[in-house]
Amino acid sequence: MDQSAKFWDKIAERYSKQPIADEASYQKKLQVTREYFQPNMEVLELGCGTGSTAITHAPYVKHIRAIDISSKMIAIAQGKADAKGVTNITFERSAIDDLSVQDNSLDVVLGFSILHLLDNKEEVIGKVYKVLKPGGIFVSSTVCLGDTLKIIKFIAPIGKFFGLMPLVKVFTTNELEDCLSNAGFEIDHQWQPGKNKAVFIVAKKSE
Repeated sequence: MDQSAKFWDKIAERYSKQPIADEASYQKKLQVTREYFQPNMEVLELGCGTGSTAITHAPYVKHIRAIDISSKMIAIAQGKADAKGVTNITFERSAIDDLSVQDNSLDVVLGFSILHLLDNKEEVIGKVYKVLKPGGIFVSSTVCLGDTLKIIKFIAPIGKFFGLMPLVKVFTTNELEDCLSNAGFEIDHQWQPGKNKAVFIVAKKSE
């Protein structure tokens, strides 16, 4: 956690000022996600970054618990929420592995741009399945580098060693689908805006 946290702390301010690379696709993902929301829902966001997604979704649910390993990302997120008067988000610095959540307690888990940054995505997806209520959903948007850029499998460890890149795992869309299925999820919605773009998946826990 420490090395990854240092990387994200270092770039947090710059990251917060960067425009979204594909605004239209991001807005569509937000819209599709909101179609699953209800006002009484409890939501967890993994890897919330500077809080933009959580803040956008906050009016549509009861409460969002948003975690990130970077304390500086969390500070920026809290500042943005305070400036907008958003009070139903709890921002928290935490690694996913350290997170304590009661089984069958959440309606939605969000994981935008996080699964390919985990060393143990299978374990995390399994944990997500456990903490969701029956019928709960896991919404993810994931760069599946194994489909198009397999060479990064060799480049990424070097970049991580020198602190130039975070941990990046290489896997295909089919491998991600298999991970979700093996955990018990059924894919309710799947969309990829174009080649080399992140794969957006809404996966549902059986009722």
